[in-house]
Amino acid sequence: MKRLNHRNIILGIAALSFVSCAVPKVTDLKKAEALPEHLIKTGNKTDSEEFQQLNLKAYFTEPRLLELFDKVIQANPDFQIAQQRVEIANSFLQRSKMDLLPSLDVGVEVSGNRYGKYTMEGVGNYDTNLSPNITEEQKINRDFAPNYWLGGRSSWEIDVWGKLKNKKLAAQKKFLASTEGLRLLQVELFTDIANLYYQLVALDNRLAIYQKNYNLQQRAFEIVLAQREVGKATELAVQQFKAQNNNWLAEIEHIKVEIVTVEQAITTLTGSYGGEVKRGNVLMPTNMDVLNKTINVESVIHSRPDVAANYYVLEASQADAKAARAAFYPKIDLGAGFGLNSFSVETLFKPSSLAGQLLGGLMVPVFNKGQLKYEFKVASKEQEIAFLNYQKSITTAFNELQSILKQTKIYERVLKLKSEEVGFLDRGVEVSNDLYLTGYANYFELINSQKSKLTAELDLLQFQHQNTRNNVLLFKALGGKLD
Repeated sequence: MKRLNHRNIILGIAALSFVSCAVPKVTDLKKAEALPEHLIKTGNKTDSEEFQQLNLKAYFTEPRLLELFDKVIQANPDFQIAQQRVEIANSFLQRSKMDLLPSLDVGVEVSGNRYGKYTMEGVGNYDTNLSPNITEEQKINRDFAPNYWLGGRSSWEIDVWGKLKNKKLAAQKKFLASTEGLRLLQVELFTDIANLYYQLVALDNRLAIYQKNYNLQQRAFEIVLAQREVGKATELAVQQFKAQNNNWLAEIEHIKVEIVTVEQAITTLTGSYGGEVKRGNVLMPTNMDVLNKTINVESVIHSRPDVAANYYVLEASQADAKAARAAFYPKIDLGAGFGLNSFSVETLFKPSSLAGQLLGGLMVPVFNKGQLKYEFKVASKEQEIAFLNYQKSITTAFNELQSILKQTKIYERVLKLKSEEVGFLDRGVEVSNDLYLTGYANYFELINSQKSKLTAELDLLQFQHQNTRNNVLLFKALGGKLD
């Protein structure tokens, strides 16, 4: 009979387990779309060296800029908030590790009951006290029966189906994603600071160009004034020069306003209360050494923090889906308790008051299966969203890198042509002054030569600035290291 009961219990458990096994499947990790093979490597030479990951302080060598990098890490509130989020993710990870271990509670419990005379407990206690088999210490107080317990209790969920293991894996991947997110924020802050710094340098150079050309124009203006005194120039020429002078002076003042604005943006990012930003006067040159190396674009892209973070999120979402699937299976719990238990303080610490308990349970979800299905569906959709974000980050990173590399090479040619143009126009201004003095050029040609020279110098500066911005972004696009 006892064997039959055991068989029935086993069959019942097997039946419940079979019902719980009708669960949905977790989608495998999707692979991102393959990159175009003919574009995976770049380089000007077939025998060029293989590209090595860039280092921040080797790529950005301007000392004043590196000082700003240090300041932004120490004081920027967005970066400090991101650091706290990493700590939170780490706490979740440590907690998920603890879920795999048995819990243990140690404590004291005190309770008491007064049973009526016409209850089973009351009658039972009365009969017990009359029994000749008990001692005086074992007799129960019938007016008020206390209960004292001192010891520990432990419970443990047996992770047969991997629910807790996958929760731990999800927490681990989320922690890694948060660390990559912190690295991404750091890179973005550095590129923002670098762009603002070089914008400030460009404004200083622009101001110097206007001031230099204004001084040169003053020489031409003096020539026109002298020509007017002897009747070789008209008042119209004088007024034209005065108007252009005022225009350039107004531009000089406007540049000073822009400088103040950019300085304020830098001090805000570095957590400073205003103040002047120390800087040099040279824009960032093109790193031709990088462009002449063989770059494995696929390797570079997957080393970037934005791509790496999205991949960790994808792995975490799959682990979450696996944990949601495991919730459909029976939950197996083990429990144990051990301590001192007595209905009197006098006997509580005697060896015969030692008591223990072992528990085992298997619970199969039945009525909450609908809820579990919806939770699994949400987890599956989160996995799909994570993959789409991962694919998007790869596509963005690839196109960004290809664009920056191509633009950098084009800018090198543009800068060479523009530098030559400025040289030609410098000589043109000298020639126009001489021709005007000898009567072979009029004041319009003199003014236009000055304007053309200024425009060419400003254009050259603009292209140098754009090339600098491109080189700043190249560090991010190539997944540069921060240490």
